[in-house]
Amino acid sequence: ILLVRWYNTFKMKHLFIALSALCVAIVSAADDVLVLTDSNFDAEIVKHSIILMEFYAPWCGHCKKLAPEYDIAATKLKRNDPPIRIGKVDCTENTATCSKFGVSGYPTLKLFADGKLSKDYDGPRQADGIVKYMQKAASPAAVLIETAAAHDKLLQKSSSVVVVGYFTDKAKATAFENVAKTLRDDYKFAYTTSDDVMDAAGEKDTVKMYRPQAMANKFEESTMVIAGEPTVDGYRTFLNENALGRCGLLTTDNYGKFKKPLVILAGSDVDYVKNIKGSNYWRNRVVKFGKEFKEQLTFGIANKDGIVGLLPESGLPEDVSPVVVIVDAQDRKYVMPNAFSSKDNFVAFLTSYTNGELSPFIKSEEPPADNDGPVTVVTGKTFDEIVMDESKDVLIEFYAPWCGHCKSLEPKWNELGEKMKDNNDIVIAKIDATANDSPSQFQVSGFPTIYFAPKGNKQNPVKYQGGREVADFSKYLKENASKGKSEL
Repeated sequence: ILLVRWYNTFKMKHLFIALSALCVAIVSAADDVLVLTDSNFDAEIVKHSIILMEFYAPWCGHCKKLAPEYDIAATKLKRNDPPIRIGKVDCTENTATCSKFGVSGYPTLKLFADGKLSKDYDGPRQADGIVKYMQKAASPAAVLIETAAAHDKLLQKSSSVVVVGYFTDKAKATAFENVAKTLRDDYKFAYTTSDDVMDAAGEKDTVKMYRPQAMANKFEESTMVIAGEPTVDGYRTFLNENALGRCGLLTTDNYGKFKKPLVILAGSDVDYVKNIKGSNYWRNRVVKFGKEFKEQLTFGIANKDGIVGLLPESGLPEDVSPVVVIVDAQDRKYVMPNAFSSKDNFVAFLTSYTNGELSPFIKSEEPPADNDGPVTVVTGKTFDEIVMDESKDVLIEFYAPWCGHCKSLEPKWNELGEKMKDNNDIVIAKIDATANDSPSQFQVSGFPTIYFAPKGNKQNPVKYQGGREVADFSKYLKENASKGKSEL
């Protein structure tokens, strides 16, 4: 009995120690995020050559989801050499700062450099992605290569396209660096002025684009020369057209670089670190089998688990890997219903799409049976019918059920709907953006987001940036509605 008691006490003691260590680790991670306020924001922000700031609200669902990833990233970046800091501002208590930087939805992330706003953060929301983004933002736009060994190591280890300049002319090297500063968010740049490096590489006064060595294949060249003087427009055009190759490695970070319609092959075993041979097996089949469609379609290969948010949440074939999905210019998704087992079924799927014979998968709630209220309820299935109706001006709110600002807006939105219900040219609408798909031109990063989709120009909706009172909305419609302005 004494032995049992001693053993139980021993277990409880060590369990307590383990839990205490875990709690300390969690608190420590949270403490690594700088907390700024109206009173210290300006004084603190100038201390950092580069810093990422999150503007949030405690009740915001997306903010709560981001919090643990942000905390982990903060700890990793604080340990970076040199340290890189990230911070946050609670906009429910620090309205002056949030208003100063035009924060209208949560979370909003902004990058500051040398005490000034640099740009809106457009990177990933996972810890590793945030770390990678900030490390890149803090590094030189173009890496100076000083030895042949460093040159070879850079090309061997890179998992993305690298643009390398070999210069005997210092002025051209400077121009190259300036181009890199503009395009650094999209591509990796390096250069050398060393004769030894150029002799070893067999290059001089040239600029070359190198595709990742792990993705080398017999269907395309691994390197390409970028001719002409270093200019932003020239390099951007060349890289946009050539960097991804016949079938690029697609991630959440570079998804926007792929032209549409886009054919994505996503497999759990696609991994260019742990499974290069297996990944290239699938990539080469896509290139080979899809070659007759290369003028009509763009192709990409991806790790299925790494692009979860880009694939349909449901509707994918069960127990099938890899899966094939086509994404069109409106971000509508078409799912290949069977396994990618042969050239015949892959070509048949692509042919059906290009012939207009497929229906897209659309995430959608069921449309309401009664939709005669002052505010029209839109779902994924009815978006085209209601919002994209060229005969109507539509003011639509994208909301989330848990969003506090959305709940505050609801009575005013209903009042606006009542005020406009007799105007047959204007529709006041709302859509639960967490449960329904919408076209890609309606970009939603916070809630509520409001768009005006005018008659005759549905491909270019205007994001509403005005006040949130009924009088503000009414004034906006009076100034922007296509018809019946005098009646408003």
